[in-house]
Amino acid sequence: MAEIKLADISHDQRLLAPEETASTPGKRRLASLDVFRGLTVALMILVDDAGGDWPAIAHAPWEGCNLADFVMPFFLFIVGVSVALAFKRISNKFEACKKVGFRTCKLLFWGLLLQGGFSHAPDELAYGVDVTMMRFCGILQRIALSYLVVAIVEIFTKDSHEEDLSTGRFSIFKLYYWHWIVGASVLVIYLATIYGTYVPDWEFVVYDKDSILYGKIQSVSCGVRRKLNPSCNAVGYVDRQVLGINHMYHHPAWRRSKACTDKSPYEGSLREDAPSWCHAPFEPEGVLSSISAILSTIIGVHFGHIILHFKGHSARLKHWISTGLALLALGLTLHFTHLMPLNKQLYSFSYICVTSGAAALVFTALYSLVDILEWKHMFLPLKWIGMNAMLVYVMGAEGILAAFFNGWYYRHPHNTLINWIREHVFIRVWHSRRVGVLMYVIFAEILFWGLVAGVFHKFKIYWKL
Repeated sequence: MAEIKLADISHDQRLLAPEETASTPGKRRLASLDVFRGLTVALMILVDDAGGDWPAIAHAPWEGCNLADFVMPFFLFIVGVSVALAFKRISNKFEACKKVGFRTCKLLFWGLLLQGGFSHAPDELAYGVDVTMMRFCGILQRIALSYLVVAIVEIFTKDSHEEDLSTGRFSIFKLYYWHWIVGASVLVIYLATIYGTYVPDWEFVVYDKDSILYGKIQSVSCGVRRKLNPSCNAVGYVDRQVLGINHMYHHPAWRRSKACTDKSPYEGSLREDAPSWCHAPFEPEGVLSSISAILSTIIGVHFGHIILHFKGHSARLKHWISTGLALLALGLTLHFTHLMPLNKQLYSFSYICVTSGAAALVFTALYSLVDILEWKHMFLPLKWIGMNAMLVYVMGAEGILAAFFNGWYYRHPHNTLINWIREHVFIRVWHSRRVGVLMYVIFAEILFWGLVAGVFHKFKIYWKL
């Protein structure tokens, strides 16, 4: 059996970069986890920049699960695996907690800076945000919360020495029972809140300057419990009470639903007879849904524990595949029996099961190809992105580098080098905007950042977090 060795760069240096193998000295990093992280960042770039022309890969307007809806759970699953491997041995719990807290604060800072409204990249050559309208939640904030909770549980429920795993099918679950107690508690809190909370009528002011209702107060009639529709769900209610409606996301995916626009599933102007909630903000990374998202990370931690305690490839694969298929089956059953629909916006339990099951199977496939069969060269661009994921996320996925180049234009802000390349090198060559945009994102963005990350890797330059 080939061993998975440890690289020079530890988990303590960054969360979204090579963090996963605080194993025994002399072993190298788990390459498949780097590849999986790089794949997830690439998917984020793909769905964000091509999703407008390919709505089938963009976020589902409400119920359902498109390609974009797998990105966040994949990140959380990867964080979970990384936590399990990074905290295999803990010599000083106080120091470990201090590092976790510091890293959490850095994640929150970057999350607010990039998605709070301060950055207008890459389309607008401006920066700054009205603090009364700043968005409090986002991708990195959700990762920060999940990481903090799971890392603290891992630190305080695990001895510094490696424990022996007794024989038995469920012994791995018994060994880490505190994780599942926390997971069950999270699930109970989430379910009790979404089904037990009374959602009253509510109102809001329309701040969309392109809307004919700009500046007007709109009302939404609710007065119900146990509703999972866009207007009257408890997830939105909790966010309105805790965050304040002005600090929520003002362009929710539900605006592409048939109830809101005639161009559905594409983005378009809202219908004149659209329900009032179509104009309202909604936070897809809000308080209650982020609490639910902790369960995705706990599942990832479980898969990391399998690596630590199951020494043979076949034993690991058997457990991973069976767990992944079980999660998929449970999630799809809940969805198609209408007990609990798949919903990324609400981060429903069925959505957790399906996306975590998919993450398990994707990770298993990459582990087999990269770490067992050693087909590493074909995944090198993804591996490089995964080893410098924070760099690619900030500069690529958040469009900071593109905004820099867009700042140098010819006579009109639309006449930029990036827009020229997209239009003349890709769209006109393919004689199709949809295909051209897709090719541009794959080759001029994802592959480009793979090569840039490769150069950074060659010179051992990493974005530390």
